Amino acid sequence: MGGPYFAGVDVGSATAKAVLVDAAGKLCVHVVVPSGGNLTLAADKVLAAALAQADAVTGDIAALIATGYGRESVAGRTRSVTEITCHAKGAHALYPDARSVIDIGGQDSKAISLDPTGMIRKFEMNDKCAAGTGRFLEVMARTLEVPLDEVGPRALTADRPAKISSTCTVFAESEVISLLAQGETVERILAGLCLAISQRVNSLATRTGMAPRVIMTGGVAKNTGVVRAIEKAIGFPLTVPEEPQIMGALGAALLARADAAK
Repeated sequence: MGGPYFAGVDVGSATAKAVLVDAAGKLCVHVVVPSGGNLTLAADKVLAAALAQADAVTGDIAALIATGYGRESVAGRTRSVTEITCHAKGAHALYPDARSVIDIGGQDSKAISLDPTGMIRKFEMNDKCAAGTGRFLEVMARTLEVPLDEVGPRALTADRPAKISSTCTVFAESEVISLLAQGETVERILAGLCLAISQRVNSLATRTGMAPRVIMTGGVAKNTGVVRAIEKAIGFPLTVPEEPQIMGALGAALLARADAAK
């Protein structure tokens, strides 16, 4: 038991994340669970798991900020904050010299430019289409019958990327099937998909005026093939946190702590 804790809950389309920080802002607990079809249930489940891990109860939470696609489904929230703000806060807290954030989640991708204090200067977001997101990769991996965690490593073994001309998930899937029928290797196709994502992200990054240090957050940051392709596209190395999926929840928890201090 303990506390007070300050909680951040980030409910995305693919996963729900919860972070607890203490009064000093130290990260105490983080949990990631699949979102499933019921976002309210996912939010309840991930927060309960975080509390259990901290040997704490709901009453130990002094403030809770919700973020992400399903933020309005988080019960007991003090307030809701956009994931843009939370990812910027989380990235800057871990890396004070961060000037840019690339976040690729299950359903959207974002490029965020920060000033030296961590405040958002500009951002661009692709939220109209699943292209260049985690969902895009999931669909393609399933089509190619490749486990999702093998997509990046296998893409990096390709001698060249296959040409994927469409960034639409539906059309790209048809294109992948055609490439397989033409005898193209799975590795080249995977490399081509990583390249397609990097080109889409680069267009967002260019509009925000991306500058180093660049932090990559979100589940797709675990895909080494996409990370390497984005590095080539933007011309800067990417820093991937040890747990890239929890950056939004961490930022939310730190904002909850700041709220409580007011």
